[in-house]
Amino acid sequence: MSAETALPSRELVRAIPKVCLHEHLDGSLRPATVLELARQASYGELPYADPESLGRWFFEGANKKQLALYLEGFRHTIAVMQSEEALERVAYECLADAAAENVVYQEVRFAPHFHTRGGLGLDAVMLAVLRGLERARAELSIGFGLIVCALRNEDPELSVKLVGLALAHRERGCVGFDLAGEEAGHPAKEHVRAFQLAKRMNFSITIHAGESFGPESIWQALQYCGAHRIGHGTRLCEDLVMFEGKVVKIGPLAQYVLDHRIPLEVCLSSNVHTGAAIDLPSHPFPIFQALGYRLTLSTDNRLMSGTTLSDEYFLAVQTFALSFDDLETLTINGMKSAFAHYDYRCRMIYERIKRGFNTLRAAHGLAPRKRYGVPD
Repeated sequence: MSAETALPSRELVRAIPKVCLHEHLDGSLRPATVLELARQASYGELPYADPESLGRWFFEGANKKQLALYLEGFRHTIAVMQSEEALERVAYECLADAAAENVVYQEVRFAPHFHTRGGLGLDAVMLAVLRGLERARAELSIGFGLIVCALRNEDPELSVKLVGLALAHRERGCVGFDLAGEEAGHPAKEHVRAFQLAKRMNFSITIHAGESFGPESIWQALQYCGAHRIGHGTRLCEDLVMFEGKVVKIGPLAQYVLDHRIPLEVCLSSNVHTGAAIDLPSHPFPIFQALGYRLTLSTDNRLMSGTTLSDEYFLAVQTFALSFDDLETLTINGMKSAFAHYDYRCRMIYERIKRGFNTLRAAHGLAPRKRYGVPD
């Protein structure tokens, strides 16, 4: 097979510039860091005392095909993230791990109120995380944005408070607001006041939707809450009519998402682990890709899903036969969809992403890209 037609290798995938828009801070710790922070905090509930066994335990616990079960392991990581030092370290390592695999921009999300059990105030929590992210950016030349999460099952008044917290730190790098947690029984529209505040203040919004509930959850996220991006969105495929493996009709919601170029934050491994997709081959990613949706790839939770962004890109290569050009499109889609300023996004696309892909093309004997598709 020639260099022109061969699928990208794992080594080449690791070398390409990448963008991650959906990664939870408390789901992406290094196992060794969890152990060390647990010792420092005198937290004695971890099931294993060595990094390899602990990492495997987190993965096996998350891979239960239900979102509620997937989330159980977070009680341990949150428990060791209750000091400024721990939060700053975890935030720094989160970006350091991303930079080590050539991620050029990453958005990190977390729920600040989960980290006040040790006496920290919400502002102290935010500042500690931002210090870690800023230090990584300065040392490792990786861009970042911080997203504040509220939870669907919690008091909507708390969501309003968390939007205010996010807005108070937007000049330091807080770029958006998210609603996470179990969708079934907890509709996004119950938190509409928080999203109204975010919209009034010209703030960016992403919402977990279409992961554990159907298209109605995505519809609420868009039309009640004004989401600019959809976290996961896997079950949008239920608004497509299929016949003999082909799409014969696009429903009104799916058409709206396509027409308005609403990005989908796809997390392949996590979608299988939570049961949003039965397995990788049945994931709707290739259907969405063929129809022209703006797809991005992310990790969701590096620790819980035992993955990296390079792993997620390579899974897409192996499962869906993505080409080198397809990978570039995914990365560009990610940067286009980032909650960063327009001039920064353009600079990153032309100076880091396209330049990086073209350098790798030349090094591996690949033909120059002829076109970039329909502008959006």
